[in-house]
Amino acid sequence: MPPSERLVAGLNEQVAREFAAAHQYVATGAFYDAQTYPQLAKFFYGQAGEEREHAMKIVNYLLESGGRLDLGQVPAPRGNFDDHVAPIQAALEQERENTVAIGRLFDTARETRDHASEVFLQWFVEEQVEEEAAMESLLKVAERVRDFPMMLEEFVARDGGNLGAARGPSVG
Repeated sequence: MPPSERLVAGLNEQVAREFAAAHQYVATGAFYDAQTYPQLAKFFYGQAGEEREHAMKIVNYLLESGGRLDLGQVPAPRGNFDDHVAPIQAALEQERENTVAIGRLFDTARETRDHASEVFLQWFVEEQVEEEAAMESLLKVAERVRDFPMMLEEFVARDGGNLGAARGPSVG
């Protein structure tokens, strides 16, 4: 049984949101590349790839579950920022908005008693915890070293792959 029309519409909106996030992260990476911050550029280009993967997970789920795929438009990303901290602030806001949207999708799956979609969306709920934690960590460091941007670049070079993971002791 395919997901409800309401959930299918929401999933299609989420596909567009994920591709828009990827587009924004490419623009952010390009901003850092132009400013000669290769580690920050690499980090955000990597985030773009993750967002595209998220979009494709939903595309595949819609196709496999019998839902209608309706790819919408992706708005132009923001490419200019006042300083090296502003793109990270924008990225955190983008992740927070995405968390709210994923939560709405999860609620819709639950309300429509669509257990398969609820299980599918659980991965996205957990992923958003990691995404927000990574951007929050990066923003804290960026704000702390605002006057010394190369320290941020060094931090990303050293710990970029572990952003969000270094929040406390591991369990299990």
